[in-house]
Amino acid sequence: MTEEDLRNREPTSDLRTDGGEDETEDAAADEAADSPAPGGVPPDDETPTWRERKERTTGLSRLTYEYFERSRYEDQQLREESDYVERDVLGFPYWPHEFTRNMAIVSFFVGMITFLAATLPPHIGAPANPSQTPAIILPDWYLLWTFGLLKLGPLNPELAILGGEKLMSDRVYGVVVNIIVVGFIAIVPFLNRGNARRPVEQPFWASVGVTGVVFAFTISLLSIKNLMPIAPHLLFDLTFILPPIAGCISYALLKSMRQGYMYDLNKRYYRLRPPK
Repeated sequence: MTEEDLRNREPTSDLRTDGGEDETEDAAADEAADSPAPGGVPPDDETPTWRERKERTTGLSRLTYEYFERSRYEDQQLREESDYVERDVLGFPYWPHEFTRNMAIVSFFVGMITFLAATLPPHIGAPANPSQTPAIILPDWYLLWTFGLLKLGPLNPELAILGGEKLMSDRVYGVVVNIIVVGFIAIVPFLNRGNARRPVEQPFWASVGVTGVVFAFTISLLSIKNLMPIAPHLLFDLTFILPPIAGCISYALLKSMRQGYMYDLNKRYYRLRPPK
């Protein structure tokens, strides 16, 4: 390129430079005009109203739903990508995943308790009279089952070798029964050493639990038999008949569900063979 050509190109370059600077200044001016005033406050004509802000707000229920859906999707993706043989031990960090889930559950139950306390306030009766024994003395509802075990006097055996007399009094017999029942409850975790997480994985122990829960309910009803509109002898029979029936029914149902349920539900977690 000759020297004369360079001289001819210089003005053009200057014009382009000047034009570029002008365009930059115009863009900066437009941006400054569109930007909010100092302090981050938008102009009055662009400030959203309260109703507009309310329509843009995402509620807690929607946020919680989106979080659970995202967690489920990420968990599924991790499990599909993993090639661990025994079991995929995958999870999320406590913050913010587990914390959000736990707070959602805690908030639900606290809200329910607050609602019940506000709508169904407890009745405060007359103060107790220390000089008069109440007609009916009952423990708190969660101790009715152990109170019912004290009323198993009809099961206290009478020994012929003692002339038809009982080996121990009904009160002592009730205390012994309490010790036996509580001891059985305490020893169950040592007898069941499996790692099942669902009742269908171990139908026997699940049915044992159902039997115990139903027995706790029926023995509680027996402890307040004077308040029940059922004949005492019928209530006494149902106390020991209903729990085994409930246990057998639950065992049969879980046993019939176990084979297909274990394979279909856990095929993402275990490397299983198809059920035979």
